[in-house]
Amino acid sequence: MKEERFFYVPNASTQNEMPEEEALHALRVLRMRGGDEMFLMDGEGVFYRAVVTIAATRRCFYDIVEAIPQQRDWRGRLHIAMAPTKMMERVEWFVEKATEIGIDEMSFLCCNFSERRVLRAQRLEKIAVSAVKQSRKPWKPVVNPLVNFQDFIHQPREGHKFIAHCYQEFVRDDLYQILQQPEVAQAEDEITVLIGPEGDFSFDEVQEAIAQGYRSISLGKERLRTETAALAATMMGHLSRRIIE
Repeated sequence: MKEERFFYVPNASTQNEMPEEEALHALRVLRMRGGDEMFLMDGEGVFYRAVVTIAATRRCFYDIVEAIPQQRDWRGRLHIAMAPTKMMERVEWFVEKATEIGIDEMSFLCCNFSERRVLRAQRLEKIAVSAVKQSRKPWKPVVNPLVNFQDFIHQPREGHKFIAHCYQEFVRDDLYQILQQPEVAQAEDEITVLIGPEGDFSFDEVQEAIAQGYRSISLGKERLRTETAALAATMMGHLSRRIIE
């Protein structure tokens, strides 16, 4: 059986030409020609079965044969906001793996102890797109640029808000246990989890976040690297609200 080819085409239903980067992959790498069948994903919950109509040097046109709406397999929204690590590869790893698991939004925080204060959001966007296609996720997560920690926590935000940290001076509830509670697990609202830099959030940052309504949490007894903690929070959030048919 011929392998199905998936391409990321935002607004696929309102146009008939693939983005240049996707077109080049289809034409030069996969050698697709007129009449070949493919699947398009708009990143907003719909797959489209389509047929190549024109395959030019750098341009690929298509006709949609069938729209195939997908069903979400988790409730509400999951938003992880982490301070990027000094090594960019570890941030990219998180973006890829979190996308494959299932996440709605990723933000990146510039904190007092941050070792990285510059971020190539466009590069992370490409990694998210690649992971969406590889894992065939109907929804592409929003990838936000780097933002100041104070600006982020002062933004109006609905749903359940958490900040993970290692300070013993604050009472910390276990995130996994919180997410198992029916009023959280069965809800359709947003879960936001803040993950600090490799040196943790500062004491003042934790205090300020709590004052803004963020609940103080731990992710378990072990100390985790930043990207590991972010992925652990992703797993907990996703599985706690997973819809099992």
